[in-house]
Amino acid sequence: MRPLPVPVILASRSPRRSQLLRQIGMQFTVEPSGIEERIDASLSFEENVRRLALHKAEDVAHRRTEGIVIGSDTIVVIDGDVLGKPADAAEALRMLRRLSGRTHTVYTGFALVDCADGRRHIDHQETSVTFRALTDDEIADYVAGGSPMDKAGAYGIQDDAGAVFVERIDGCYYTVVGFPLAKFHTAFLSFTDGLGQSKGTL
Repeated sequence: MRPLPVPVILASRSPRRSQLLRQIGMQFTVEPSGIEERIDASLSFEENVRRLALHKAEDVAHRRTEGIVIGSDTIVVIDGDVLGKPADAAEALRMLRRLSGRTHTVYTGFALVDCADGRRHIDHQETSVTFRALTDDEIADYVAGGSPMDKAGAYGIQDDAGAVFVERIDGCYYTVVGFPLAKFHTAFLSFTDGLGQSKGTL
């Protein structure tokens, strides 16, 4: 990816999102937002992830005079209920038992904000995920390892044993990881098109 004449800032401490951005050659710094991830029950799931992604990006953008800030948010939904990051091991166990043998939906929103002029872009993607039936021992061992505690829905698809829970996905794999990479990449190129030229940089 071509370098930009202004800094790029990821408003997230998620190591998975950082890894995905590095995968596509982006150069950026990390500056987590202070936004609390609260779901607004009056909004749709799509609206919630878009709103939270934008609020995170704007929170960081307000601290700077230049740069492009990236915000993102992911939620897991089953039976109309949002499963966020588990508060403790007991909640992680309940979440995974609920997901076992069933299909749920992962929503990830992302936002781009230009610190200089307040310009913004917001989008989201959703993916259906089907779990195979899990045994109680599998769930207990996974939770005991601590991996579910920083993940929406109490599992990860990409870098731990949670990968073997997933039987099938319908949609973008990277949305489940925490960032809809193809859609973001296209949006980022469009959002920053001409930025280098306007600054006299290739």
